[in-house]
Amino acid sequence: MNAIKIGLIREGKTPPDKRVAFTPIQTEEIEQRYPHVKVVCQQSIARCFQDREYQELDIEVAADVKHCDILMGIKEVPIQELIADKTYLFFSHTIKKQPYNRKLLQEVLKKNIRLIDYEALKDKQGNRLVAFGRYAGIVGAYNGLWTYGKRYGTYSLRRAFECFDVNDLKLELRKVKLPPVKIILTGAGRVGRGSMETLDSAGIRKVSAQDFLTRTFEEPVYVQLSSADYHRRKEGGHFNREEFHKHPERYDSFFRDYTKVADILMAGAYWNPKAPVLFTPADMLQPDFRIKVIADITCDINGSIPSTKKASSIADPIYDYDPASDSIQPPLRSDRFVTVMAIDNLPCELPRSASEEFGRDLIDRVVPMLVCADKDEVIERATITENGALTPHFLYLQDYVSQTT
Repeated sequence: MNAIKIGLIREGKTPPDKRVAFTPIQTEEIEQRYPHVKVVCQQSIARCFQDREYQELDIEVAADVKHCDILMGIKEVPIQELIADKTYLFFSHTIKKQPYNRKLLQEVLKKNIRLIDYEALKDKQGNRLVAFGRYAGIVGAYNGLWTYGKRYGTYSLRRAFECFDVNDLKLELRKVKLPPVKIILTGAGRVGRGSMETLDSAGIRKVSAQDFLTRTFEEPVYVQLSSADYHRRKEGGHFNREEFHKHPERYDSFFRDYTKVADILMAGAYWNPKAPVLFTPADMLQPDFRIKVIADITCDINGSIPSTKKASSIADPIYDYDPASDSIQPPLRSDRFVTVMAIDNLPCELPRSASEEFGRDLIDRVVPMLVCADKDEVIERATITENGALTPHFLYLQDYVSQTT
């Protein structure tokens, strides 16, 4: 079997992402399991695992990784740092024709790069094999609780990025002392499950949708809502999940009912632009609209939640939204405003734990097909470009890469 060198590249975006595809222990595991594979870690002062942690396990640390065959990162590689004729794995953010990355994909083609996108790594049923969704949920829900504490002064938490790892974060959750508030959590996927993990760790009780709407509690509670809990068919009849996913425009939303009894919204559900919004700016102006803290974990700008008018950042995590003027305001200025947390790179706040889980999934579900045989064509289906051209699975991007402006 031919020798393969995998390079763990230094993240080049600003600010740099601290995550990495494999932890030091995982790189050691790869070399032990696959004798024909060698891993090289590019020097980085920003990575959550220090260079010496790799060196202590006899993993080579080098200034550049030009001699490697496969280069693996997390975020988009800056155009000027792309190395021609290599195989790259990273989140390219191009498969939805994102305008801001058109030049990146054009350069990938020009440099004859084989680009494999993590987001496109799926099994035969179309299920994603690797993702950071769970940690987006864990950190997003934590930040929602942190935001409530900041707004009302009932408790104080460290920021998530100040916690060493997820276990440290869960210990911090012991400080949460909520009044009998009601929390809505939307989504049942990776993000929803991660969010629920945080709420459970904070000792907040989960209740049914019916009880959430009709009962009063003497303790904080949360409800986890699926699409069926707040959508109804326009023509009547039972909710059909498959139909809703294919034709969400056939449904109306009654999410507004929940806004009359909830204090905090944690949005972790995927939203189809053809689906109804959760509520409108006019809804937020109604006297019975009760939500004052929104953690938009999905961070769909101008999407299902009108107050998410921009992404916030780890450095500036929250802003206020004024429903009366439909505008963003400085945070924590008025009781009339809604406080919004909409950080768009949440897993970066727990880079060590997020990297560990991501790397574990890569080793178990992807690496065997990447360095040995791709029998199920997982790598093939996730390959966007090869030999200077789009692959058959991604020919729909041709008009996207052909544009010059």
